[in-house]
Parts: sequence; structure tokens; C-alpha cells
Amino acid sequence: MTAVRGTSVDITTEDGTADAYLVRPDDDAAHPAVLLYMDAFGLRPQLRAMADRLAAAGYTVLVPNLFYRHGRTPVFDLPEFIDTGARPDLWEKIYPLVLSVTPELAVRDAEAYTRWLADSPDTTDGPIGLTGYCMGARLTLPTAAALGQRVAAVAGFHGSRLVTDAPDSPHLSVDAVTAEVYFGHADQDPGLPPEQIDGFEKALTAAGVRHRTEVYTGATHGYTQADTSAYDAEAAERHWTALLDLFGRNL
Repeated sequence: MTAVRGTSVDITTEDGTADAYLVRPDDDAAHPAVLLYMDAFGLRPQLRAMADRLAAAGYTVLVPNLFYRHGRTPVFDLPEFIDTGARPDLWEKIYPLVLSVTPELAVRDAEAYTRWLADSPDTTDGPIGLTGYCMGARLTLPTAAALGQRVAAVAGFHGSRLVTDAPDSPHLSVDAVTAEVYFGHADQDPGLPPEQIDGFEKALTAAGVRHRTEVYTGATHGYTQADTSAYDAEAAERHWTALLDLFGRNL
């Protein structure tokens, strides 16, 4: 496997300073940039490991702490293995922070992240890739819509509430998305019932977005995260295949 080099960085945004993890192949070359949006449990060893794997495939990957307005990483204490069923108190602390990261704020921050990546000697010129998990999957769409041609590929995994009645529902962003899109849905996700899966597919098709959506049978919300009780090794590997294929075609 390709050796990688990771480090912590600080990025100035309109609202303060976001801490982030940056990782790239351990060489002297520049590589296509990828912005990775975290899940609700935040920037932690599991996400760094995922970013490392992506970097080993030939990318410079930035994983910002989307909760930076509430503090630097770690924003809250997490057990080594996360079982939300056994720790409902943990979710009670996390959920308000999830709600605080609105699409508007995410887009504002993304402008800072992409400028930082564009100025980095570790990245090539050209559009970036964007991938997100859980809450991060929901935020990829408004981000891609706002950044336009600066994003060439968008992926989301086990995102929930993709089609709602809210004025900022993710599916309402797709008309402005120019990137190729891939979403891997968990069919056991209570936050994404079949009617939302169908509505999301119809929205992408109606907007003329180049896309593919797949339902991972038997997978639950959070299936990619190896440090949680939701982890599904088979589904996680399937996600890697789809993600690397998407980026390989577009970046």
C-alpha cells in the first residue's frame, strides 16, 4: 500500500478557525483534492483512517471538523467503540451540534476549505472530489450546488432525510449540481424510508444529473464506520469500490 503523510491543519473561515486533518501520498507530487465531510461522531481516528486509505489511492484529502464552532477536536468524549443503543446520552449531546451545521454554514465553510486546498502545493489544479457520511452525506449536495464546476464528483453514504418538506432539503439542491453523483443508501436506515429513496432518485433524474444510486441491502445507518455498532464490513468494502471508481473517472 502507498505510504501516506497526515497532519493537523487550521483553516481560517468567515466564522473562526476550523481544525482539520490533511493527508496525502508520502511523495513530492501534487494530487487531486478531496474534501471529506464527517459523520455525526466527528473527526476521530476512524475518519483519519478512512482518509488515509483514500490518500493511498492517490488523493490529497482534507477532513474538517464541521463542529469547530463548538470547539476543537475532540469536541466531545467518545468511547473507543460507539454503540448508540447502549449510550443514548451520547446522542443527546451530539444531536444539537448536528442540527447546528446548516447547509448555509456548510457552504460558507466549504468556500474556505476549497480555497485552502487550491492554494496548497499538495493539490493539483482542477476540480475536487467531495464525499460525506451520515450528516456529511446530506451536506455534500448543497455544497456541490454552490461550488458548481469546482466539484467534479460527489458521493454520499448512509445519508438520511434526503427528501423532506424543509426548504433546505438536500434534494432541492440537485438542480445546480454539475458533478457526477453517487449515493449508497442503507435500506435499514429509519431516516431514509423507501419513499425518500425513490424521491431522491427522481429528483436527480429530473435535474439531469449524471448519477447512480444504490441500495445496500441489509445495511444500517452508519455501515461504513468500523468503530460503531452499525459497521457492516461487506457494505463498507462495496462503498470503497464505488467511491474510488467515481473519483477515478472524474479527478
